[in-house]
Amino acid sequence: MPVMPGAEPYHHRGGQIGVLLCHGFTGSPQSLRPWGEYLAAAGLTVSLPRLPGHGTTWQEMSHTRWEDWYAELDKALARLRADCAEVFAMGLSLGGCLALRLAEVHGQAIRGVVVVNPSVANDVPLLRLAPLLRLVVSSVPGVAGDIKKEGVSELGYSRTPVKAAATLPRLWALTQADLGKITQPVLVFHSPQDHVVKPTSVRILRERLTRGNLDVVELRDSYHVATLDNDAEQIFARSLEFIDTNASVPLQGS
Repeated sequence: MPVMPGAEPYHHRGGQIGVLLCHGFTGSPQSLRPWGEYLAAAGLTVSLPRLPGHGTTWQEMSHTRWEDWYAELDKALARLRADCAEVFAMGLSLGGCLALRLAEVHGQAIRGVVVVNPSVANDVPLLRLAPLLRLVVSSVPGVAGDIKKEGVSELGYSRTPVKAAATLPRLWALTQADLGKITQPVLVFHSPQDHVVKPTSVRILRERLTRGNLDVVELRDSYHVATLDNDAEQIFARSLEFIDTNASVPLQGS
């Protein structure tokens, strides 16, 4: 299946610190490409894979499930660990949930986690009905493109495949159940004006990550896809500071 122009994965070989970037549900690497390029310019090794079924057509995505997306990230993590001394996981929306799941499963193999408007809760009424809806409809209106900044768009699907969405509650349940396993530092960027993910997810993270390892930064001038929005530079700069603070090896050139 041809990949939409701009939705290609991005990889950069840099120094001994690696960053795995995870894009969101029905989105593509395009939403995180500027972030990846910023970190690459700072000398980091960056991996931004395209999740199965994404960046092509929503019909293709309907044949995938969360286990497929996680498996792709797991493979990318293994490659980064082979090349780097330390790896950080970062993600947007559902990609943030997957980044947290990687930290739960792999423990200290993930040095730290940065998430932007993470989705870890089944707080959308339509998605609660997805297991039943998939029996009668194949897609519903999409969620891509929630950006405040004028003239900027997200490369994502205009339709949401219901079969794929119906697999999300299991991922959310597993991630929530194991949040207590995360001892690594976690940095959360949260947009109060988010029209896709409700504040429930950040509230859950505040309640479950109680080891003093959580920092939440509010993004006052961005909507859901904040990595392409007005606060993008803040996300990029503060995530690099987070790496510099928590890595045990120096940044290349520092």
